[in-house]
This record gives sequence, C-alpha cells and structure tokens, in this order.
Amino acid sequence: MYTLLKKNGKARRGQFETVHGTFQTPCFMNVGTSAAIKGGISSVDLKNELKCQVELCNTYHLHVRPGDRIIKQMGGLHKFMNWDRPILTDSGGFQVFSLAKLRKIKEEGVYFNSHVDGRKIFMGPEESMQIQSNLGSTIAMAFDECVENPATHEYSEQSCARTTRWLKRCKTEIDRLNSLPDTVNPKQMLFGINQGCTFADLRVKHMKEIAELDLDGYAIGGLAVGESTEDMYRIIDAVEPHMPVNKPRYLMGVGTPSNIIEAVARGVDMFDCVMPSRNARHATVFTWSGIMHITNKAYETDPRPIDEQCDCPACRNFSRAYIRHLFKSQEQLGGRLAVMHNLYFYNTLAEKIREAIDNDTFDEFRAKYSELLAKRI
Repeated sequence: MYTLLKKNGKARRGQFETVHGTFQTPCFMNVGTSAAIKGGISSVDLKNELKCQVELCNTYHLHVRPGDRIIKQMGGLHKFMNWDRPILTDSGGFQVFSLAKLRKIKEEGVYFNSHVDGRKIFMGPEESMQIQSNLGSTIAMAFDECVENPATHEYSEQSCARTTRWLKRCKTEIDRLNSLPDTVNPKQMLFGINQGCTFADLRVKHMKEIAELDLDGYAIGGLAVGESTEDMYRIIDAVEPHMPVNKPRYLMGVGTPSNIIEAVARGVDMFDCVMPSRNARHATVFTWSGIMHITNKAYETDPRPIDEQCDCPACRNFSRAYIRHLFKSQEQLGGRLAVMHNLYFYNTLAEKIREAIDNDTFDEFRAKYSELLAKRI
C-alpha cells in the first residue's frame, strides 16, 4: 500500500508497504538483471553498505538462465539471492523487443529466439506472469509492447490498445496465480505500464484507460530509448495529471542524476537504471561536483577519495590514485569499488531528495544540483 506523506510542488514524498518490507519514496532501484549487480556486488553489500531499498531483476534473463522453475524450486528469488527486501521484476517485454533479432508479435504474445542459445521462446501476458510468480518477486511488471522510437502515430495507437488488452490478461492471470496453494508469493503486486511513444495524446488516453484497472502502481515505459530529454520531460508532464495520486509512479530505465531530480519535480516516485553500474565498470563515477573519469592522468598521484563528500566503502578506504591504478592494471577490484561508489551515490541522492521534500527545500536542492551533477569534471 502506498501512502503519500508530503508534497513540495509536484514532488512527492511517500512510503510503500509490501510483503517484503516498507520502502521510502522517491526511490532508486538497483538493477541486478540476472539476480546480481554487475561488478561483483552481493546482496549483503547492497544491504549493509550501499543503502539499497529495492532491487530490480529481469524476468526474461532469469527465464533463460537458470530458469524460473529452478528458482521456484530453490524457494523463490529472495531466498535464491539472499535478499529480504522488496524485489521488482521487469516483465521481459523490453528485452524481447531489444535483444531478440527475430520476433513475431501476435495478439497472443511474442515469438522470438533466445539471445543466449537461439532456442525458440514464446512469451505473452500469461507466460510473463507465470515466470514472475515462479520468481516470487514483490512487484511484477505487466507484459507490454515496447515500440521502437520513432514510430508512426497509427502504429503507436494500435500498440497501446494491445498493451491494454495484454494488461487485462496479466491482471486476470496474476490473480489466479496468487490464489494457488504452492505460489511463492501470494501477495505479489502488479504494476501497469503506460505507453504511446512521444505522442502526448496517446499517452494521456492510455494512462486514463489503465488507471481504471486500479492496479498496485503505474509505470511510464518506452522513454529514455533515444528521444530527447525535452521530449521525455514533455511526456511526463502530459501523463502525470492522469496518474492515480494514491499509487506509486515509476519511470522505467531512467536515468542520470539530473533526470531523476527533474522527474521527481514532475511527480515521479520510483526509478531504475543500469547507468551507475555500467558507467562505473568503465571508470566513470558520479560525484557531488559532477561526473569524473577516474583513469584520467590527473588522478595518478591524487591521494583524495573519489568524492570528499562521500562516505561509501570505496571513498572511506581508497584513493583516486589507487582506484586509477586498479583500472589501468585491469584488476577487477577497480570496477567493484567504482560500482559500489556509484550505487551508494544514487541511493544517497534519493535519500537527499526525500530529506529536501521533508524539509520543504526541494526547489533549492533542484536549483543547486540538477545542472551541477550533469557537469563533467
């Protein structure tokens, strides 16, 4: 259950109670696609060191490897990866559309070839819900069609209608699965996804349709896939007034620290992105003064931590010079320390945003940090 605690303009401060504990919003979810964060970060690190509230895992990847039935046999995803806080599973829709070279979209679902071994797979709303039920995640995402940008208005409209039909099937199926005696998590929640490319009229129409289904939460999907930042903000501004006030709002796959601050200012509660871990593995780190590339020659003899304002395990214990050396020597520890730093930074950013809303200082926080955090040092 979501409780809206406070507002600063459109920025919302809330909390979301789930069967796996309560988390505070705005919230950044750390992306562990295959039940692990890339860069050698464990669930124990996330919980004890990195302030992670919610982990995101991926239905498609876990279905392909090791197989959702195996995870169910192991007691569900929480037990499998030793994580006792909320998990959100992405429905697999985006991966089907982005990874599958050969795919056929039909009303019943999508036929495609696995990107791992080429075997034929079929996934539709019911299959996605069954896989997510086997995983036992806290929040299941509805199976939707992710349309490539740019798309025609006509195709986008047909796709929105199909996504709504699929969403109704997801709701029916998850209700059925939650009632079964051997279900891993009988209190699994369902979030619907708003689509419509960059067409504001389609986005609004689709949001109004899916809001009527009274789901546990609502996501804005199909953004941060190549459109301009202005377009993304324009669509959030168009959709937000039609999103239920008493349900969490999730902007999928976003984004930079600046994107997060700007989307919170537009009324969004939840975020996820591979950017902090992916960039870290390539030696790019986020700091309270901007974006830094740790392998730059300037840091060769720099004894300071990555960020002097940061209290993460990497900044508490190691210098820029040492971490630069690790990357230059291709030591895995370099990537691990950088990933730890970036995840801690993102989770702290969400924490500071919550504090700013609590203290009625969000406008000042936004004015200070929105541009600064996007600057390259």
